[in-house]
Amino acid sequence: MKTSVLKCYSLAAFALFVLTFSACQSEPAAPKPRLIAVSYIGGDTAGNNYLQWLRRADRQVRYVVMNQYPWDSVGIIFDECTALLLTGGEDVFPGYYNQTEDTARCGGFNHYRDSLEFLLIEKSLQRKLPIMGVCRGQQILNVAMGGSLVVDIPTEIQTAVYHRCIDWQNCYHRVMILPDNMLVAMGGHSGDSVTSNHHQAVKHIADDLKVLAVANDGVIEAVGWKEPDGKPFLLGVQWHPERMDTISRLSMPLARKFLEEAE
Repeated sequence: MKTSVLKCYSLAAFALFVLTFSACQSEPAAPKPRLIAVSYIGGDTAGNNYLQWLRRADRQVRYVVMNQYPWDSVGIIFDECTALLLTGGEDVFPGYYNQTEDTARCGGFNHYRDSLEFLLIEKSLQRKLPIMGVCRGQQILNVAMGGSLVVDIPTEIQTAVYHRCIDWQNCYHRVMILPDNMLVAMGGHSGDSVTSNHHQAVKHIADDLKVLAVANDGVIEAVGWKEPDGKPFLLGVQWHPERMDTISRLSMPLARKFLEEAE
């Protein structure tokens, strides 16, 4: 009698274990909470324009600044992130797009940063994460995907448009949004004035990308997927939305859309 009862208890416990295990196995993994990987910020992050821009779009935003961590930790930390923001900064080394001979026409380089951001872009594309690139961020995104750059706008393009000024806070020019793309849907309509601070730009666009906006001199101002269906959010802009007024149609709507896609 005792043996039969014990057998019954054992079978019941085993059945409960199997049911519990099966239920756990069938439940999909919980989505990761939104965490933005900010590729690179030099110096103190307090008051940084990019971080303030994200906070203005969402006061609860969480982010990690990737260059603040040792190289052997970057991959582990990035695995917890749900989107990538590529920030502005130094020139991309021209050897990456087979123009090493043009090094003299460039500004300063940061080879560690190049390597870091190429790694983050590669991992983001593999994981199909949302990506947004600003200024240099657009440029390195294009290079990472197989495109090239205008090494120096003043010596390569005869233009009356001031893409970089001594007083960048008052360096505004107009961009024209091309029809039927995400910038139109985000409220950009036909275009607007933007602030910029760059002497390089996208030249030959990567095969998987297309032009979304241009300046009056034809300089490429925004890029996105050529075939966006089934792909994650991807947007590169040559201007600096993080330095622009909150009411600008080409500033805060971009941050909100990016964070929305990072959910």
